[in-house]
Amino acid sequence: MRYEEYAALYKNNLLDDVVPFWLKNSQDPQYGGYFTCLDTTGKVFDTDKFIWLQCRQVWCFSMLYNKVEQKQEWLDCAIQGAEFLKKHGRDAAGNWYFSLTRTGDPLIQPCNIFSDCFAAMAYGQLYQATGNEAYSKIATDTFHNILQRQENPKGQYSKAFPGTRPLQNFALPMILCNLVLEMETLLDKEVVETTISNGIRSVMDIFYQPSMGLILENITPDGEFSDSFEGRLINPGHGLEAMWFIMDLATRNNNQDLIIKAKDITLSILEYGWDKENGGIFYFLDVKGAPPQQLEWDQKLWWVHIETIISLLKGYLHTGDERCWEWFEKVHAYTWSHFPDAENGEWFGYLNRQGDPLLQLKGGKWKGCFHVPRGLYQGWNTLQQIAAKKESLSTQVS
Repeated sequence: MRYEEYAALYKNNLLDDVVPFWLKNSQDPQYGGYFTCLDTTGKVFDTDKFIWLQCRQVWCFSMLYNKVEQKQEWLDCAIQGAEFLKKHGRDAAGNWYFSLTRTGDPLIQPCNIFSDCFAAMAYGQLYQATGNEAYSKIATDTFHNILQRQENPKGQYSKAFPGTRPLQNFALPMILCNLVLEMETLLDKEVVETTISNGIRSVMDIFYQPSMGLILENITPDGEFSDSFEGRLINPGHGLEAMWFIMDLATRNNNQDLIIKAKDITLSILEYGWDKENGGIFYFLDVKGAPPQQLEWDQKLWWVHIETIISLLKGYLHTGDERCWEWFEKVHAYTWSHFPDAENGEWFGYLNRQGDPLLQLKGGKWKGCFHVPRGLYQGWNTLQQIAAKKESLSTQVS
């Protein structure tokens, strides 16, 4: 398949399948916000509203409006979700809850800082679409609150006993690498540069272990290995997703060496995380080969595969390393033969090790309108850039 044909596949699946699925099935016309618990056909099976998935959908439709086409129905979808969240999503201190009832009553306290991360991302993107200063203020206030909480993100809700085995987790530094670019135009230049510098250092110099060629999910406060369930944990999808965030930061800073390093880490993690018996990428692994704590360790998840595709395509675009393209075609073939549901639309989220759907749902507590549409957009856009670059080089040669 040619680059242009791949690009068309990603574009068409995004605009003709995935986006209409969520637009039609997820909006709550009575109370606002979105239903994310959707069965295989898009029917709602639970009405609880999870803040980070609500915010991700606000971001998604705002992004589509800003970057693809200024469709009013996309903007309306984003605004109604944002207004629901504006009314119900935060506690008195401005921290975002984890989940709400359908009507907007809090269900779970603000125990998860990722609600805040995706709220900042959502309102920043929606501000770009609307120019509404109220959305800008929510985005910037939330971002600064994240920075204040980043050393102790769970705060009073942490289950860990203080001081016994303190660990720092990879997820927040990783997300900040992407979030800061999303919000760059709204933030003070010094805050942006400091956040970018700290994010790159954290991901590439602290959590990345050169001796392993892998990124650890948890390390000690001093950046050392912890020989424990948490310390031995490898989440290949997290590391692979983080590498395209780093490539975007490196592109912004015109740092080709950093792009090459991120590309090389992508290939190293993928080689390690690929199931050589059944295909696909494992969800969790233990770096010492011990039995993982997570019983779902051998499942194949939608987001892991689509995020890997983005990193491979960006690695190929920026470096021309043919290994990236070879792996892209391999991961693409697995992904597109297992996850998209041609009959009912959207993608399955959870496969067993052999590649069969474990759950028929299209959305739930953890899967919403985010990784698939974002990945399809990034894939479409990057494949177009690859095609244009190849065409330009061909013209120069001839």
